[in-house]
This record gives sequence, C-alpha cells and structure tokens, in this order.
Amino acid sequence: MKPATAAKKLGVHLEATPEEFRDGVVSRDELDALQADPPEWLRELRRNGPHPRQVVADRLGVSISGLARAEITEPLTTTQIAALKEEQPEWLRRERGIRAEAQREEARLRAERTERTERAERTGKRRDDSAGR
Repeated sequence: MKPATAAKKLGVHLEATPEEFRDGVVSRDELDALQADPPEWLRELRRNGPHPRQVVADRLGVSISGLARAEITEPLTTTQIAALKEEQPEWLRRERGIRAEAQREEARLRAERTERTERAERTGKRRDDSAGR
C-alpha cells in the first residue's frame, strides 16, 4: 500500500515518518509487523507527534470539522494538544459540546432503530406462531 495509507492506518502524520517509510511501499505483512512491534520512531511519533488531524480531533474530543472551524489545519504535537486542553479556549468548549450533542443524537437514533427491529421481530414471531396453528 502507499505510505500515506499505511501512515493513516498507523495513526501518524506521514511527513513526520522516516524518509525510507515515505519513499517505499508497505505490504500488509509489514503493516502488521509495525502494529505488533512498533519501532522506536513509530512509538516516538505516537507519543509526541506531530499528530494527524484525526488523532488531534480525538485527543481534544472534537470532530475534524470542529478543528477546521477553529482554523486548526496543521498537525499538532502532544504538548500543543495538552496546552489547548489546559487553556480550554472558547472554540474548544463549543466544539466539544457540538460533538457531545451529535453523539447523543446518534445514540438516540441507534436505540430507536434497535427498538424498531426488536418490535418487528416480536411481531413477526407472533405471526409465525399463529400461522402454524
């Protein structure tokens, strides 16, 4: 696979990886090996960054869109992420609230779908039971 795909799967920023990683091709076996026993450079990147947007968003508890709305477009280091968490700027509080609301709505819809499915299964069973009599 392309190095960009492998970097994404590893949760690291491609431009921060070693040149031999960026210039090569990564097989599935190599990716599995990197995940199972990460070399020092990978452990260091995961620990300190710079981190890709998805990792930054997850660590801050916001969406990637929230980062964009806050005009955070560059990869951030662990130290920069910690500073933002400590500062709690207004945009971060707002975006966390937006994400929390979206997650509540997703959970509500998921529960609604589950209830509908269970109701349909119960109704279907009753019909099957009465049809067999």
